[in-house]
Amino acid sequence: MSGLVAIPIIPGVNCEHDVAHAISLVGGESAFVHHMEATLPSGTQAVYIPGGFSYGDYLRAGAIARFAPIVAAIGRAAADGMPVLGVCNGFQILCEAGLLPGALARNVGLRFLCQDVHLRVETAGTPVTHRLKAGNVLRIPINHGEGCYTAPTETIDRLEAGNQVLLRYCRPDGTVDPDDRESNPNGSLRSIAGVTNEAGNVAGMMPHPERASESILGSVDGLPIVESLVKVSTTAGVA
Repeated sequence: MSGLVAIPIIPGVNCEHDVAHAISLVGGESAFVHHMEATLPSGTQAVYIPGGFSYGDYLRAGAIARFAPIVAAIGRAAADGMPVLGVCNGFQILCEAGLLPGALARNVGLRFLCQDVHLRVETAGTPVTHRLKAGNVLRIPINHGEGCYTAPTETIDRLEAGNQVLLRYCRPDGTVDPDDRESNPNGSLRSIAGVTNEAGNVAGMMPHPERASESILGSVDGLPIVESLVKVSTTAGVA
């Protein structure tokens, strides 16, 4: 079943039209929703929080945006089981809001990174990876200054045990080396590029799948992620 995907518009976010276009490529419908709205649009069945620089990334990336009324509405919908994907700044917002574990710190080397990376799918069958298989290697771009995933060791161990690690940075052949700055350029712990919550319906990732959705962009490897979110069915109500 394909339903409406809500795209929150938060000051400083700049990828909303890229996301809407990628959703349309897989036959989905989307609706923008203002950050001051306290509810999601009627008919919403999934949420895609786009990337950008909400509130200029002051304090920490996503630290101010987490207080937006629409983020509270997303939290209520997520608690009811609605699929939610946060990409780049969207991932940061979800972590700041406590909807995902861990945090995104400054990249190792303190440089802003804008480049293609390779990702290995670690967990298939989630609302954003059910069109993929575990072990698939994708080429998708990153565009961030605070993308180093970090969390206490016990938290990461729990993520590993619960199959909550969604994606890892890897080499083109799929091998993972957290100390290799070519394959793990931002220095994320255990090369983690994306995670889910315990229920599996909330996911965050730093690379931008919507920027790898057409051959003219150099890769279509992000399209199965967008399509997974669009096609997933849910009985969750709107918060």
